[in-house]
Amino acid sequence: MGPSETDETLESFGPDIGSRSGGLAGAREWFVVEGSRTRVAALLSVAVFVLLVLLHEVGIISFANPNSVTRVASGMIAGTFSLVTLVVSVNQLILSQEFSAAGKARDRLDGVMEFRRDIADNAAVSATPATPTRALELIVESIRDDAEKLDAAVADHDRDVREEITRYTNDVRRRTERVAEMLERAEYGSFTAVSAAINYDEAWHLYAATHLRGEYADSLSPVAIDRLDELTDSLKLFNVAREQFKTTYLQRELTRFSQLTIYFGVPSILSAIVIGLLYAEFTGPSVSATVLPYVVSALTVVVLLPLTLLASYILRTATVTRRTASIGPMIPQKDPDEGPFDVTYGEQR
Repeated sequence: MGPSETDETLESFGPDIGSRSGGLAGAREWFVVEGSRTRVAALLSVAVFVLLVLLHEVGIISFANPNSVTRVASGMIAGTFSLVTLVVSVNQLILSQEFSAAGKARDRLDGVMEFRRDIADNAAVSATPATPTRALELIVESIRDDAEKLDAAVADHDRDVREEITRYTNDVRRRTERVAEMLERAEYGSFTAVSAAINYDEAWHLYAATHLRGEYADSLSPVAIDRLDELTDSLKLFNVAREQFKTTYLQRELTRFSQLTIYFGVPSILSAIVIGLLYAEFTGPSVSATVLPYVVSALTVVVLLPLTLLASYILRTATVTRRTASIGPMIPQKDPDEGPFDVTYGEQR
């Protein structure tokens, strides 16, 4: 496939992770991944309260029947117990990954140390920064520098080859600059850092680099090939670092979710019990009929807190995992027919 067959820009076919902004899409992005999980849970709780009150005001639901309300309260107690049990199981699964024998712990440490040495060698520094955010910044700087060197190495090449490589390197620089800006504002432990890591579609750039090397192997000078290989190595380092960073963050996120669920689990069960006790009198509810709908709605919101927390945290963790479900130049998010590259079996024979 010659350059004339790839008029569409190379950057048009990446997964576009985190590119949604503005309007409804921006609000959805905040709700699903960007926003604080506790704020999202609080927003869901407020929405539940408003919904219950509105349904009561229009006459769709009623809080006057003791049998119906107590049955609902009993079901909520059972559901809360089940949810707390599930969270405890998830927490045990996370903890099981932290327990390891001396040999396994040493292998993990050796792997991390070797990876840190690779980053330091690639970036030509004495040691890799301790914080993952700074380590990612260093790799991003290496990628951008390698792209600039590759662009300079093809300056005297044929026009078609030079334009194709330049389009690629320009996109690499533009996207890495965007990620670098996000990382500068990020703090370790915040989702901003993770968002910056998954925002860079290095899988696409790695795929494009591999294809360009094979396509123009005979047209590129030895220096240009070396620069392209160096860029590929830097992209591989970023892929590994992102996966490590994402795994560490998800462990912290799920652990935090487990803590919050336990914290709110007891008030949730107590609130469900109180709802049942409100209707324990033979003469009817022990609270005035005027305020009863608001009291029961508020208690119901407390009962559902573990569920709203579950929804807010699972939305983010599932979305992050889905958007980064690729290893190297494998991009399951894209349609098989998309992209400027097309290959045919045996075309280089």
